[in-house]
Amino acid sequence: MDRRTFVTGAAAVTAGISAPFLSLGRAAAQSNAKYFSGVTSDGEYKFKSTNFAAVDKRWQRQMVKYFSSEPEGTVVIDTNHHYLYWIWENNTALRYGVGVGREGFQWFGRANIARRARWPRWVPPEEMKLRQPSLPDAVEGGPNNPLGPRALYLHTPKGDTGYRLHGTTAPWSIGTDASSGCIRMFNEDAIDLYRRCPNGTAVLVLEHIADRA
Repeated sequence: MDRRTFVTGAAAVTAGISAPFLSLGRAAAQSNAKYFSGVTSDGEYKFKSTNFAAVDKRWQRQMVKYFSSEPEGTVVIDTNHHYLYWIWENNTALRYGVGVGREGFQWFGRANIARRARWPRWVPPEEMKLRQPSLPDAVEGGPNNPLGPRALYLHTPKGDTGYRLHGTTAPWSIGTDASSGCIRMFNEDAIDLYRRCPNGTAVLVLEHIADRA
């Protein structure tokens, strides 16, 4: 199968939304507290601001030299190296650190952003609920929603892929294989990408592209 073809199989497709970090043990919560600092207001909600001083610089949003044949404005995602690139001009790109699907839930291919949502509602797929029976039927938009403040929905000509680019309640998971297929970002980065990518934006997901940067 060509790496630009979406991985098929019901498990990979229907489990496309990231599993949430709805609860943490006390020790884990204390350890992860360093990733937050203050709050950010966004419309009707406020969310915990990411403490980027605690984040490895390689996962922080930055302009980098990048060589690509993709047109400006394309989103290119390197799942192997945990980077998302927004292609800019003169062989440069804005690079974001991301969390990606763990083994068995990864996917690769071309799609387009067909829908964009502010403070999206999250509905776990039935297959995910079978694996995690404690999950709720739905989580309304808000600061405790695992999709964070923004979600970008990926479609192909065949319809909704089930995969999204979105924020996270777990900033420590950026740079890891932690999700059920979706691409998670720091909340601040999800908001930034939302502003840059209108409906129709092309998205390309490949396994090995970071070596070009």
